[in-house]
Amino acid sequence: MMIKRVFIAVILMSAHLSLSAQSVGVWNNKQCAVVLTYDDAIDVDLDNVIPALDSMKFKATFYLIGSSPVLAKRMNEWRKAAKNGHELGNHALFHPCDGSLAGRSFVSPDHDLSKYTVGRAVDEIRINNVLLKAIDGKDKRTFAYPCGDLKIGNDYFYPKLRNDFAGARGVTAGLKQAGQVNLDDINSYFVTNESAEQLIDLVKKAMVSHTLLVFLFHGVGGGHAINVSLDKHKKLLQFLKQNEKQIWIAPMVDVAERLKAYQGNARVTAN
Repeated sequence: MMIKRVFIAVILMSAHLSLSAQSVGVWNNKQCAVVLTYDDAIDVDLDNVIPALDSMKFKATFYLIGSSPVLAKRMNEWRKAAKNGHELGNHALFHPCDGSLAGRSFVSPDHDLSKYTVGRAVDEIRINNVLLKAIDGKDKRTFAYPCGDLKIGNDYFYPKLRNDFAGARGVTAGLKQAGQVNLDDINSYFVTNESAEQLIDLVKKAMVSHTLLVFLFHGVGGGHAINVSLDKHKKLLQFLKQNEKQIWIAPMVDVAERLKAYQGNARVTAN
C-alpha cells in the first residue's frame, strides 16, 4: 500500500513539474508573467503611471472607456503611449455595469447593463474598438469587463466578441499556469488597500508557482475613489525591476496572444 502511495505521489509531482516547465516556456522563458493593468482612462494614468513605467522601461495595459473626457482631451498623449509600446485596451464605450446588483447605486440608468441587450453591449464594445484603432492603428487588443460583469441576465456576452480580442480580463483573483488560464475571463488582483509588501508577496508566489499574475489598478496617487499610493506603486515597480530577469512583464495583449497560441497547440497535440 505504501509503495502505491509513493508511486501516485511521484506521478503527481512529475505532472506538476511538467506543467511548471511548460509555463516557464510560455512566459518568455522566465519564471512567471506579470501584467500591470490600469482602468478607466483617468488623468493620473498619463501624469503618474506612464512616467513611472517608462522610467523602468515597462509596458502595461490601459483599459480605456471610449466616452472618457480624458481620452478626448489628451488623445495625443494616449497615442504617444501606444507608440511607446503600451496597450490601449477596451473597457467599453460607456462602462455599463449591472445596476440590479447590490451596491450599484452609482450606475446611471442610461448605462445599466441589466437593461441592455447582448446586441447593444456588443455593438458599443466594437465601436470602442474602432475608436481605439483610430488612436493607435492596432487591430489586436484585449477587453476588460466593466465592474467585472460577465452576463446580461443569464447570457454571457463575450462569446460574441471572442474573435475581436486576444482575451478578456476579469476581476476574480487567482494565479494560473499557462494551460489553466481562461482567456474569456482572465484572473486579476483588484488592488485596493494592500500594502506594498502584500503586492510584492503576490509576485513572489507567481514566481514560485510559474503562473500568470495580473494587477488591476485604478487611481495611482489619486484621481479615483479606488486608489493606491505612489509609494506603494513605486515599491512594486522597483521589485519587478530588480527581478526582471525572472519575470516577464508585458502588456495583456502580448501575454494573451502567447497563451492563445500555446493553448491551441496543446489542444492539437492532445487530439
